[in-house]
Amino acid sequence: MIILNTPHNPIGKVFNRKELERIAELCRKWNVLCVSDEVYEWLVFDGAEHIRICTLPGMWDRTITLGSAGKTFSVTGWKIGWAYGPAELIRNLQMVHQNSVYTCPTPLQEGVARSFEVELARLGQPESYFLSLPRELKQKRDFMAKFLSESGMRPTIPEGGYFMLADWSPLAGKIDLSSEPDKHRDYKFTKWMTKNMGLQGIPPSAFYSEPNKHLGEDFVRYCFIKKQENLDKAAELLSKWK
Repeated sequence: MIILNTPHNPIGKVFNRKELERIAELCRKWNVLCVSDEVYEWLVFDGAEHIRICTLPGMWDRTITLGSAGKTFSVTGWKIGWAYGPAELIRNLQMVHQNSVYTCPTPLQEGVARSFEVELARLGQPESYFLSLPRELKQKRDFMAKFLSESGMRPTIPEGGYFMLADWSPLAGKIDLSSEPDKHRDYKFTKWMTKNMGLQGIPPSAFYSEPNKHLGEDFVRYCFIKKQENLDKAAELLSKWK
């Protein structure tokens, strides 16, 4: 089995058609199942196109696709998601789900269903939430990239999602992290920034297995789906520190 995540968290990469076709080719060749995490499918920028791998030749019968109301409609507290795919795979998934979750929040499920009815009916129109949200987030993304760059960090510009990775290592000479007891540098940095700057980030090494955590230690993950006044405050804090 292969687990695919596009748009990707935390990098923000959107896999293009050629890349997905190569993955699909390998799945068919080696009879591999694909679990495709596509919870940020509506949040893509700069002309990037989200392509569901299950739509590629020979992939529907071997793919389970995952979605999220929290990401689609910005209601992360609702904790509502879905999975779809061929009946024989979903049947097994239902058995696991039935024995893992005691009950479901039916009113929230109804709210998500009605939201889809409304938004799919106006898909492609200017007032569509699926169009207006990425337009709004692109401006916030670009603003965050600008103030992180001006602070000395090196941001990776995401093609999708609402997180941004930034290389903080150019700032290492300005910060004394010796007071932070954590093992990994990104944990030390994020905690130091929280305590001393009031700016909260996520240590990306949390996404890595233990032998590979060093690959994420020079980075920090920030979220830009925030009120503009909060982003302005973050920019102000970093500007004063610089």
